[in-house]
Amino acid sequence: MLDAILMEQQGVPAVAIVTTPFRTTGEAMATSWGKPGYGFVDTPHPIANLTASELEARADALADAVERCLRGERS
Repeated sequence: MLDAILMEQQGVPAVAIVTTPFRTTGEAMATSWGKPGYGFVDTPHPIANLTASELEARADALADAVERCLRGERS
């Protein structure tokens, strides 16, 4: 979350992706950095045990949500 916020402060569009158990932490981090309501994408946990093809499929499934965030359609 912080990386995405800092990138955007530098003018670089960014989207944070967190696994679902860290959604609340992401929201708190955004609030603590003065970005309450900052939009980000979450994905089911865990990801560490996914194969390369499973991880690629997960990324493909997130692409539309990431694109919406980049367009400013944050929810």
